[in-house]
Amino acid sequence: MMHRSLVRALVTSVALAAGLVLAGCNSDEMTLATNAKANQPVPPRLVADMAEKDMDLQSPILVRLFKQEAELEVWKQNRSGRFDLLKTYPICRWSGDLGPKVREGDRQAPEGFYSITPAQMNPQSAYYLSFNTGYPNAYDKALGHTGSELMVHGDCSSRGCYAMTDEQIAEIYSLGRESFFGGQRAFQFQAYPFRMTPLNMAKHRNNPNMPFWKMIKEGYDHFDVTRQEPKVDFCEKKYVFDAAKAPDAKKDPVFNAAAKCPVYVIPDEVADAVREKQQADQVEIAKLIEKGTPVARINSGIDGGMNRVFAARIPDGNTGLSDGGGAQGLSLAMSRAPGTIPATVNPPHGPVTSPEEPLAASIGPSQAPATRVASAAPNEPSEGLFSILARKVGLTSGAAEATASAPPPVVPAKPKVVEAKRRPPLKPAIPAPAAPAETAASDTAAAAAPTKDGLVAGAQPIVQANSFESRFSAVK
Repeated sequence: MMHRSLVRALVTSVALAAGLVLAGCNSDEMTLATNAKANQPVPPRLVADMAEKDMDLQSPILVRLFKQEAELEVWKQNRSGRFDLLKTYPICRWSGDLGPKVREGDRQAPEGFYSITPAQMNPQSAYYLSFNTGYPNAYDKALGHTGSELMVHGDCSSRGCYAMTDEQIAEIYSLGRESFFGGQRAFQFQAYPFRMTPLNMAKHRNNPNMPFWKMIKEGYDHFDVTRQEPKVDFCEKKYVFDAAKAPDAKKDPVFNAAAKCPVYVIPDEVADAVREKQQADQVEIAKLIEKGTPVARINSGIDGGMNRVFAARIPDGNTGLSDGGGAQGLSLAMSRAPGTIPATVNPPHGPVTSPEEPLAASIGPSQAPATRVASAAPNEPSEGLFSILARKVGLTSGAAEATASAPPPVVPAKPKVVEAKRRPPLKPAIPAPAAPAETAASDTAAAAAPTKDGLVAGAQPIVQANSFESRFSAVK
């Protein structure tokens, strides 16, 4: 413990020194280096939870987020090398509809897999603290999707972002900061419309975004069976997960989001476990549909959602599109909300557009409402303490920034758990699909053109967590 403290003190000193050196060029650097908000310690109760779960304070983290449940999860690597759930945070506010972001101004909070580097951490955010999600990633860019400054931040106010309370984002920020001090180059951010369970897939089976959701469910399943951060690549305008070099290949496969997929393989242990899980899910989905599981309505004009723990504590509170979530019932039992709810908080209301043009009913991108996305203050700096630290230590910059009541959930078959420490022989090359799945833009979501079975052909989409090319920018 003493050794780790000394190491952290040394790294912090380097960062402070960097701020002093650059102060002549940018007077904000000293402010960043001494920012009390960004240097708050991880709460002792959370440190105790880590010890109980065999985790180190500075071990890697991974973040998952679910719109419909309005929950953000922080997972942390334990000493065995597997990720375990550390804490679930109720989301105070998110905007838009279920579905991916398509273009600047559509009020959509993004969905997909993104990579968060130190350069994307914003200690001087106008919304207390924040980190840039890295939208658009290479997949988004290949489809021509646009948008900027899509953040996870405080202040419980969202116009395209995921908003927490100030107290929550301070805690999440501190966990990210410690993982970077521990050597993690980037942590993965996975954003989903809902938990990818058979019940939710059955309820949303008629949603035009289902092909896209089946594609990112591949990554969800990879993480579920391995408890390892899935490697993410892109090709043929789709995600590819945990791709590896073929046994007879001399070089690693090179991926390009807009180009044909290279020859690659998926490790047998991962591919077999994912296939087993997906087959069990498909059987369960079919049973639920046969039993008459109601289809969730498409958004009728409600703008986003809010966790019940917050909606229950504000005048005219409304959860909006955030209906359900296993932890929401527990949240209501809490004596007080997890953080300060601003007096200016705006609960979900609808419709946000005219009845003739509801927010989530259109398919064509030309029908999106012309609402400006304001995820972060325009005067927020694009680079600060963590950016400097990233350059000093040679880190690569990362990407720039349900509605119907459900029947009792059905527990799916327990998936096969994979030990990620060993890599058995690899499979032969996986053939690429005949045609790439295109995503048709909705004013709140993009619907990918389905393949034969609606799933991404071949295997699981993946890209190195620090390989995205876009970089955080404060300019829209």
